[in-house]
Amino acid sequence: MGDASGDAGENRPSDTMRERVPASSRKFWLLLVVDRSAVAAGIVGAIFLALVAIGQFHPAGTPALFTQGDPLETLFQGLLTAIITGVTLVLTLSQLVLSQEQGPIGDQRERMEGAMAFRRDVEDVIEEPVSPAQPSAFLRSLVELTRRRAEAVGDAVAAIDDPALTEQVDPFVDTVVENADTVAHNLEGSQFGEFDVVFSALNYNYSWKLYAGRRIRAEHDDVLTEAADDALAELIQALELFGPAREHFKTLYFQWELIDLSRAMLYASIPALLTAVVGVLYLDPTVLSGTLLGVRTGVLVVSGAVAVSLLPFALLLAYVLRIVTVTKRTLSIGPFILRETDRTHDLTADTETDRE
Repeated sequence: MGDASGDAGENRPSDTMRERVPASSRKFWLLLVVDRSAVAAGIVGAIFLALVAIGQFHPAGTPALFTQGDPLETLFQGLLTAIITGVTLVLTLSQLVLSQEQGPIGDQRERMEGAMAFRRDVEDVIEEPVSPAQPSAFLRSLVELTRRRAEAVGDAVAAIDDPALTEQVDPFVDTVVENADTVAHNLEGSQFGEFDVVFSALNYNYSWKLYAGRRIRAEHDDVLTEAADDALAELIQALELFGPAREHFKTLYFQWELIDLSRAMLYASIPALLTAVVGVLYLDPTVLSGTLLGVRTGVLVVSGAVAVSLLPFALLLAYVLRIVTVTKRTLSIGPFILRETDRTHDLTADTETDRE
């Protein structure tokens, strides 16, 4: 029989999402943690500075750049069309996603029955008459349940005189308890609508815990006592409930983000459209002479107008970056680990099993 102790030890995936993402801390912070409005402002600012630098140091000079043909009129006409088209498409897609919330009474009742059935299942497991209403408290109750049940597994296995089982279970129980304590603390007081709730839930690596728990139970069924087997089964049950709960609240958060994105793009489209229209009708490059702080005035004005016109797209990029990053890290549900992990130990064990 193969030994999977490596799964509970050094070969297990990291618990927190930051440790599982193969990216620099600054990139991770930018993609997920920073406020989306700040990210959009940073994108607009970077575009502005890049255009200023290019225009300032271009050898042709401002008059030649802006007066040969009609580059400014062509530019702002294109931006005007892109703003109207882009904002319309985003709002249409957002409405298409949000239309899932609409439907006949039969569909709404079916959704309601499904939600209530899941809540009753959770209430039976956490042994509470009514499960928490707030998403953060609901998830915290499940996380704390897994901690209690992991401790019960440790107590049950401690009564079994099997060094191989103990060597595998102890680190598994320790990591479940430690991760659950951290996530439960972070979920406390978190308000849905902010990224904190989803981020804390993503930091609970339930997929590996579910896989490791099932594997321990399968590989040591010949030595597990009835109490230890029941404790493992109850822990697996709690982890199986956490999975769909996290996915449900993640979906709700994405819908919340789409609403915020639609509203932000509507607000940003007003100054963007106004700036593009002014650029087409009133911007005269011949009057943009002189310098300001050593930079050509024409370069500053045109660069600023372009940056403002691109504000809706900067907001779209900022929101989509977070959504696609979270989606990529949570594509699977259950004991499927899509990330690259060290499976050498498992492969060796399985080979030895085949040889036997």
